[in-house]
Amino acid sequence: MPLPSAFASELTWPDYDAAVRGGDTPILIPIGSMEQHGHHMPLHVDVLLPTEFARRAALEVGGLVAPPFTYGYKSHQKSGGGNHFSGTTSLDGATLVAALRDVVKEFARHGVRKVCLVNGHFENSWFIIEAIDLALRELRWDGITDLKVIVLSYWDFVDQAAIAKLYPNGFPGWDIEHGGVLETSLMLALYPHLVQLERAIDVEPATFPPYDVYPVKPEWTPCSGTLSSPKEASVEKGHILLEVCTRGIVDALITEFALARAEPRPMAQAS
Repeated sequence: MPLPSAFASELTWPDYDAAVRGGDTPILIPIGSMEQHGHHMPLHVDVLLPTEFARRAALEVGGLVAPPFTYGYKSHQKSGGGNHFSGTTSLDGATLVAALRDVVKEFARHGVRKVCLVNGHFENSWFIIEAIDLALRELRWDGITDLKVIVLSYWDFVDQAAIAKLYPNGFPGWDIEHGGVLETSLMLALYPHLVQLERAIDVEPATFPPYDVYPVKPEWTPCSGTLSSPKEASVEKGHILLEVCTRGIVDALITEFALARAEPRPMAQAS
């Protein structure tokens, strides 16, 4: 019988235990941040998007979505505008590593043997890998050697065919897509009530020198906080991204975890 929810935290503990104890049910952990996303989008974009991709993928493969990490590593000026913006609320790398390591070990204690980390904040990337490395090492000390972990960022599944549709005038590059067409289009498709596109500022793609300076120089970042213009974002582009990224994540789970597609569960609209 299908589980009543794709979210682990919405299950009773006996239902959760029955689902995960055998090790066959994958757990998907969204990892985001609280970070400014321009004048037109809210601070929790990087939480909403990986959580929704995790939910859609979980429904396809019979997985469960863990509560998301809502704080992430510090915003880097060249990829997120910088940690100096009001609202951006970040963790030290050691804090994120320790918390994520503990959570992965806890799921392993429950019986989970398939974990997928769905990243929505670029700066988290290396700290996720460190946390997984430490968790696997410590689990081996306890005799648990069969945990497998997939680490992915949803945007990595956007192929060249999709890029051509999304950016007909030229792709600026993922490094400056913060608050631009990709995230804004996804938010328009999923959470239009949270997007104020009329407030979006049409900026030229940010350019940076080939080095970093600390403390950061705020004048390097466009005053909008976005690193490229969101003006060409649309609902239609959001649906292209939803399809290609969800398909890529599902295919990765099926391949690496040797899964079959699950019995359909209702795919309620994101809210």
